[in-house]
Amino acid sequence: MAAKNTAKKPKTPLKPGRESVVQAALSLAAKMDWGLITMSDIAIEAGASLADLSEIFDDKTDILVAYGRALDKKVLESCGEGDPGASPRDRLFDILMERFDILSADRAAILSILKSFAPDPKQAVISLPHLGRSMAWMLEAAGVDTGGMRGAVRVAGLTIVYLNVLRHWMKDESEDLSKTMAALDKNLSRAEQAASTLML
Repeated sequence: MAAKNTAKKPKTPLKPGRESVVQAALSLAAKMDWGLITMSDIAIEAGASLADLSEIFDDKTDILVAYGRALDKKVLESCGEGDPGASPRDRLFDILMERFDILSADRAAILSILKSFAPDPKQAVISLPHLGRSMAWMLEAAGVDTGGMRGAVRVAGLTIVYLNVLRHWMKDESEDLSKTMAALDKNLSRAEQAASTLML
């Protein structure tokens, strides 16, 4: 009787998940210019083949979109229902500060990514619709209606506020993000005045 072949077959490596690829991309961005990072670099960092990576993400922009969605989820989970007695403006302040706090955990990577947009404005333009979607979720969490034309204007307004404050966050290295808080408070006050004038 022929002896059975007891040799174990080599295990097929597990394909990386979306979250692990995003983390690999952030890890690289924290160490080098995001604009110089290739999908091959990210695949190697994630311990994946380029073929596996192509099944998960289309390109680096797609990876950033996934990061943005994960960021939205963290903010929404963290803020929950919020203080029902707080005004929408105060709730929005708390929600956006929570967003900046979470961003700070990946500060080096986010700064690398944002700085790469300067010589490549196309990337910033591509990112705007996704940022607008995120701001719509932030408004919903604050109890602000985002439906119809008024809602669209509110989303656009908050996107502008966020981008303005983001510039301050990029320079704010304090532990309590005091400069970011001051900029957010100032920009939200201006937006609130403008909304009142336009009856939004």
